[in-house]
Amino acid sequence: MSQIGAPRGRTCSRSPRSRTLRSVATLTSAVLAVTVLAGCSSGDEADETPAAAQDNAPAARDKVADGGTLRWAVDAVPTTLNTFQADADGTTSRIAGAVLPSLYTLDARGRPRLNEDYLESAQVVETEPKQVVLYKLNQQAVWSDGREIGAPDFVAQWRALSGRDTAYWTARNSGYERIEKIERGKNDLEVRVTFSKPYADWQSLFTPLYPKQVMGSPNSFNDGARTTLKATAGPFLLKSIDRKNGDVTLARNPRWWGQPAKLDSVVLKAVPRAERAAALAAGTLDLAEIDRSTAERISLALRDARAGRSGAQAALAHGPGSSITPSKALKSWALAHGSDEEKAEEVQAAREKNQKAIAEYASAQDILAKYVVRKSLEPAYTQLSLNGESGPLADERVRRAVARAINRQELAESVLKPLGLPARPPGSHLALAGQAAYADSSDALGDQDTKEARALLADAGWVPGGAERKPAEAGTKAGSEAEKKKAAEKAAAEKGEKTGSTDADSTKTDATKTDSTKTDSTKTDATKSDAAKTDAAKTDAKKKDSDTASDEGLYIVGDDKPGERRAAPAPVIGAGGPENGTNILAPAPAAARQSAALLARAEALDTGTGAARAAQSVARTDKGVAGAYAPRGTAAPVTAPDAAKALGKDGKALSLRFVLPSGPGSESLRAVGDRIVRMLDAVGIRTEVTKVSDESFFKDHIASGDYDLALYSWPASAFPATDARPIFAKPEPASDGSLLVEQNYSRVGTDRIDQLFDQAAGTLDEEEARDLVRQADARIWAAAGSIPLYQRPQLVAAKADLVNAGAWGLAAPRYQDIGFKKASTSKGAERNR
Repeated sequence: MSQIGAPRGRTCSRSPRSRTLRSVATLTSAVLAVTVLAGCSSGDEADETPAAAQDNAPAARDKVADGGTLRWAVDAVPTTLNTFQADADGTTSRIAGAVLPSLYTLDARGRPRLNEDYLESAQVVETEPKQVVLYKLNQQAVWSDGREIGAPDFVAQWRALSGRDTAYWTARNSGYERIEKIERGKNDLEVRVTFSKPYADWQSLFTPLYPKQVMGSPNSFNDGARTTLKATAGPFLLKSIDRKNGDVTLARNPRWWGQPAKLDSVVLKAVPRAERAAALAAGTLDLAEIDRSTAERISLALRDARAGRSGAQAALAHGPGSSITPSKALKSWALAHGSDEEKAEEVQAAREKNQKAIAEYASAQDILAKYVVRKSLEPAYTQLSLNGESGPLADERVRRAVARAINRQELAESVLKPLGLPARPPGSHLALAGQAAYADSSDALGDQDTKEARALLADAGWVPGGAERKPAEAGTKAGSEAEKKKAAEKAAAEKGEKTGSTDADSTKTDATKTDSTKTDSTKTDATKSDAAKTDAAKTDAKKKDSDTASDEGLYIVGDDKPGERRAAPAPVIGAGGPENGTNILAPAPAAARQSAALLARAEALDTGTGAARAAQSVARTDKGVAGAYAPRGTAAPVTAPDAAKALGKDGKALSLRFVLPSGPGSESLRAVGDRIVRMLDAVGIRTEVTKVSDESFFKDHIASGDYDLALYSWPASAFPATDARPIFAKPEPASDGSLLVEQNYSRVGTDRIDQLFDQAAGTLDEEEARDLVRQADARIWAAAGSIPLYQRPQLVAAKADLVNAGAWGLAAPRYQDIGFKKASTSKGAERNR
């Protein structure tokens, strides 16, 4: 029997992300550097420090008052309390973190740490013939009904989430499907979990842990846990849900065996993002995530207070009264008291309105001065997604040209520098700075380089004046392999044969990558020699489909003209299809719900809307969810710009449809989008910007593939081998012409990336797992389907005396330590609000 302990630290490594994100679930032919793909090089070591430290006003427990109520803003009252359902949202996870067991929690570097409130130990005790994990539970750990937490709860959760019983409507079952059996040890406080095959991310399981009363039957799982929890086991318990007023109240748990909660209660108040500034100004909140404009107003109020300026003075200095000059005031008074009664009445009404606005602003500033802004970087990153399903971006050279045209550093600085946050662009799709597995693999694609971007476009046939040429006159280099292959595919399509994929292109560039080209991969790709092509062909013959781009089966057939793009028909679920006869394959129910869950999480990040909306289309049938499968040829046609300036090919101008959300919570995305448009314009790529409502942005455009370029965010994960795989998995064409994309909304992937994820999830050697994750990330970079731009800012307004709460960064909150700082006077031992 071998003993394998908790995760080891390593300089070159990759670590995990929050359990709150795990419970709702969250390359290619480009030239790759051998040293990057091999793992960590001498100069490419993991960053042990987070890009930004957490900012949560840490205080020792003896400095925190006992009692009080925390009023904490959330987006909405949750539609379910079951974090494993598709419509679970951030509020669901917040409640679960306070009232349910988390066997592992995340530290400031996003690493999972054993939670001693629930576990004495947990380790892999056997690896042969199968992996066995032994959990030893805290002997004091009990549910709120007095029953001890034990093996029956583990068994019930495994059976509910294993995927074997389709009566359970689960959003995800990753990891649970690998469990072969769960056994009781010496007693119910020892749990032996045997896996059918090795699972590296076993620490992700059983967090949160639900009681057997919830997981024990499909009815209690599907319906019972949506509105109430039969038992809880955290520092707080669920007291009430007031859907009419939008409040969820958590009360201190009298049966809690750990350090008692400092607060008497926590009230989660549903306040939309757009209304939080007013709620804070009214003093009805103690803690709330806010946008940049609200943060700036609070900072201004603090500066005024420190300068001894009252709210009324502030209103005259920079508020509604700031535009009133002495001459304007005199004129206004004269008109208000003049002989023209009609004019006097109008001016008097305006003066009263202005005075009221000044008074309100002054009062608000006085109240806002009692808050502070705590800031860090959110455990999520914003990316530019390039839809590689069809059109110009189906050519990896065009995708890479787009990526090389973009100055990521400039974009990161535009968002983060004004906030005083570190503005270093992410170097990984799969980890954030500070996590053990973080390594900057962006060299696999290369930095911003206008010259190389233009060279890639020229190699792909997009040249100045190409929009004016007839198809016979246009094209890439005479006799190029790409043109020959394209002609062959066209001929095959006309005969009704299946078109091939770009296997040769997707393997030969990888095979011809050398250390000397690591820092400039695209240049080598654009100018590779005939000898390199020969080597690549040999490699392709030996390793067919090992690293194939996802282009096969994606050409538009039927009535569509070759190369023409059409708008996406609405996805049709179940038997039948849209009116044009194209059937959209309904996904498996579990896959559909998982897709909806992750899409909902992404929607909540970028539009500030309730995360449950994207999952509302998941009916309680086996029909799946709209958008889980995307039809072919989905991007809308574009209008050719000025042909004299634009790049073109075969008589068509190069123009990409850039889709952005239009709602009030997406100003930052739109500002970044404007900068990207200018950067692309500099290399000859024109864009058609389309702004759509927040409600339709993800469901109708991202999930369905109706875009060329789009900006949206993904939450980071502590367990990328499990959680990130569906985001970057190679799309697979179905027999009916639809495309299974899982959560890979860029539609770009390869077999090799999938293999690396599978290998990472299946090894118990932690260093090897992290190396495999980094190899997968390098290939994702090279594919240029997703370009990370910046880690999202995390801005939180908090009452000045609130401690152990704020911007936690990568860490998970420790709910029992949150409270209000003890008053300096002897009377202030407790605070009642």
